[in-house]
Amino acid sequence: MFEVSIIIPVYNATEFLEKAVNSALQFDEVKEIVLIEDKSTDNSLEVCQRLVLQNTKIKLYQHPDKGNHGAGATRNLGLEKAQSEFIAFLDSDDYYLPNRFDVEKEIFKDPKIEGTFGAIGVEFLSEKGKEEYDKKFRSLKLTTVNYSAEGRDVFEGLLGLTPKPFGAFFHLNTLTIRKKALNRVALRFNKDLRVHQDTDFIVKLSYLCYLKSGIIDNAIAIRGIHDNNRITKIEKFSPEFDKRQLLLRESIYKWAKDSNIDNIYKEHIYLFYLTFKIARKKGIAKFFTFVSAIFYNYKILKTKYRFYYLHK
Repeated sequence: MFEVSIIIPVYNATEFLEKAVNSALQFDEVKEIVLIEDKSTDNSLEVCQRLVLQNTKIKLYQHPDKGNHGAGATRNLGLEKAQSEFIAFLDSDDYYLPNRFDVEKEIFKDPKIEGTFGAIGVEFLSEKGKEEYDKKFRSLKLTTVNYSAEGRDVFEGLLGLTPKPFGAFFHLNTLTIRKKALNRVALRFNKDLRVHQDTDFIVKLSYLCYLKSGIIDNAIAIRGIHDNNRITKIEKFSPEFDKRQLLLRESIYKWAKDSNIDNIYKEHIYLFYLTFKIARKKGIAKFFTFVSAIFYNYKILKTKYRFYYLHK
């Protein structure tokens, strides 16, 4: 039997939360919705409390100290509290479409498959949000991958190591994973990453667990684009963008360094980390960091690595 827990981290989501929750309640397969309230500064907590009274499937939790800990730590608490065999995630300003779990029931009949993912679309909730999104993502309306894949091909695709481009990262809202698989590999979100903790999680997950693509040509969930989306506030190639990307690459590099993964993957991850490290430097410091990187591994001169630090 396919039963799933939906984990929704809640922070300042008064305007959107009820729609997100209702989009999850439409499915018989959803046995519980786990709301983790992260010390919002609006009345999101009151909305959560009201929703709990309306439906017994909805559970509400906060961090033990009632503090704000960020999306990574908040999702980790959700993983601790979730009781179903399968786990799915939903951001509090997004929502599921009716086809969200259409293929899961069939895919998971294969015990080898530990997780599946699909495509996500966008809905513009404000003109300002649309302008910021279009400027950064060039009007991308469907975030998906270019072709069906499973197993190690997913990991290699996300790293850019496949013969043909795998495509964009798949979104966390479209992921469904066996809880026992997460527990087996002891994977959790990096709570120190305030941005990109989802990308970090997905890359590691794609190596540690056997994933298979689901519906990738049509959206199974929708991202709400509004004035306060954090991802559209950080301009590409800005100092803040560089800083966030470096922290992400450093997290993946440290994981790879300490993991028993193939050296070809370790080297690739390290070289990408170096490109962002070089890009963060200025003037003579950048030159010496670049020379040092070449001395350590000349492959940093390859086109796929040098584009970013040369662009800077």
